[in-house]
Amino acid sequence: MNKSKNSLSKAISYKEIGDFWDTHDLTGFWDRTKSAKFEVDIHSEVTYYALDSKLSEKVRSIAGKKEYR
Repeated sequence: MNKSKNSLSKAISYKEIGDFWDTHDLTGFWDRTKSAKFEVDIHSEVTYYALDSKLSEKVRSIAGKKEYR
């Protein structure tokens, strides 16, 4: 773990950080946070593959049943 980072939890391991945030809420520390600016550049990509029609139907059926988050 990088010790040069400032941590609200004062933890010395990732497990300790997880344990801390399991029992604390950020609203109690909001005044000690700093704003951050960053850009997100998301590109979706579509790739096409030739498939047998029966296999394509199976793939579509399975994909239709999947739950995406």
